[in-house]
Amino acid sequence: MNHQHDIVIVGSGLAGLRAAIELGVDTKTAVLSKVFATRSHSGAAQGGIGAALGNEEEDKWEWHMFDTIKGSDYLGDQDAIEILARDAPRAIYELEHMGVPFNRTKEGKIAQRAFGGHTREFGQAPVKRACYAATRTGRVILDTLWEKCLQRGIEFYDEFQMLSLIIEKGHCCGVVAYELATGELHVFHSKAVLVATGGAGKIFKTTSNAFASTGDGMAIAYRAGAPLEDMEFVQFHPTGIYKLGILISEAARGEGGILRNAQGDRFMERYAPVIKDLAPRDMISRCILQEIRAGQGIDGKDYVHLDLTHLGKEVIESKLAEITSFARTYAGVDPIKEPIPVQPTCHYMMGGIATDNEGRVIADEQRTPFPGLYAAGECACVSVHGANRLGCNALLDLLVFGRRAGREMRKYSHSIGFQSLPPNPAKADQDRIDALMQNHSGVSIPEIRSQMQEVMMDNVSVFREANGLEAALKEVMQLKQRYQQIGITDKGRCFNRDLLDAIELGHLLDLAEVITRGALLRQESRGAHTREDYPERDDERWLSHTMCRFTGDKEPDIFYKPVVITEHQPQERKY
Repeated sequence: MNHQHDIVIVGSGLAGLRAAIELGVDTKTAVLSKVFATRSHSGAAQGGIGAALGNEEEDKWEWHMFDTIKGSDYLGDQDAIEILARDAPRAIYELEHMGVPFNRTKEGKIAQRAFGGHTREFGQAPVKRACYAATRTGRVILDTLWEKCLQRGIEFYDEFQMLSLIIEKGHCCGVVAYELATGELHVFHSKAVLVATGGAGKIFKTTSNAFASTGDGMAIAYRAGAPLEDMEFVQFHPTGIYKLGILISEAARGEGGILRNAQGDRFMERYAPVIKDLAPRDMISRCILQEIRAGQGIDGKDYVHLDLTHLGKEVIESKLAEITSFARTYAGVDPIKEPIPVQPTCHYMMGGIATDNEGRVIADEQRTPFPGLYAAGECACVSVHGANRLGCNALLDLLVFGRRAGREMRKYSHSIGFQSLPPNPAKADQDRIDALMQNHSGVSIPEIRSQMQEVMMDNVSVFREANGLEAALKEVMQLKQRYQQIGITDKGRCFNRDLLDAIELGHLLDLAEVITRGALLRQESRGAHTREDYPERDDERWLSHTMCRFTGDKEPDIFYKPVVITEHQPQERKY
């Protein structure tokens, strides 16, 4: 089946929806999503969204910019970070006017709380910068933007899995998608495509990400010729529920929660004496694992405690309601009376499809635009997060750069006509599905996925070193070879989970390879990338973005792009 729209947006999280709203009623827009729109992973965001409103105490966008640059370990592009910090107050008030029900101060202003890495006066002390709606901030913003899209007549294609981008003469002119309910392939012809498909946390065994976070957009754009940027930087959130990885938001520490080791010590006082438990996520994750390595894990196990008991029942149940529910349901503890067992969990991809500040995908280190192709959100790399994202900057990134991408696509789509499609653009995807359906090899999809997740967790997570990375790369490449022989047992057409698992696994394996190759080549420690054999940051050799381009059957082409530095020169990262 064929469809034609001016713009196709793939992904119905906050970046995709905010872009769709910007396109307005005079641009025919389709939003494709492999889940129902309001089930997108943006809805899982708990703690808040950063903006220097100054509602609780003095704050400035310049301080927010500095914190983001410092938090990125100086790998973030400072021109993009300035856009993020400057535009944040406008983005918040826009959400307020749309109807997002933020928590309020006694004076009726939008309430704010402290979050990791956010400070006043360029690092002097923590500042309350996070705007929030209890611990359901992502949920309420997602629902609000979805309603605005419906009001504007945006057409949704829910439960459609993107299979490929249609590239003709170097121009992106649509997508091929698989309808989960019928098994039918659909061709979406458009003037431009926005990829806004989120992250890829399911590469790792322990993650806070949803099952749908399989890196589809990143892997498909990569296969289509778009370079991926800084993929070796994978954030592990310090407070996932022990064994499960389900997120306990940073809001818990923003309200005064304390991390304690087996002795009951507040160990972050030793590592970050100024902001303690509100240090950046990469730092706290390392500190937790260092405590565990030193034998200070609870009962000798690989977790520590997050203690909220001193906050009191009213604060915990009113401001941290979702966290309380998660702790009771999944950890079996009541945070009002007892601490929560936590350990680092894969949470966020700092890297992604390389873009400029307007959401245009770039093809090389000279920032040459890839015609017709845009990206925004976690699947994209602007880069505002560099080597480590600060809490509350993810939702802000989605909204600020989703809006900018939508604005640019609207201008672009009104300036050109439709590019001709290649003959039978869905044939390659149909052949691939037919081959999977007909293969009876017995090679197990769950087994390959499990082995990939194990080796990535063991060797490519918080701490890394050459031998482990080489072993991981070797195993990932062997798994990619085995993947070529997989078959599926379900031959049906309606909601074929086996088929979807097979498609997603291919995406995960491609990204696992890119992450591991980038981590092996980067011989330094920076942000979320900690090489135990290269423990120091090396600005002379490695103050640059890693770019990775697909080359077919050969090894990927890896090259580098300079970091944009406008105001703040790299300095020692102390907290």
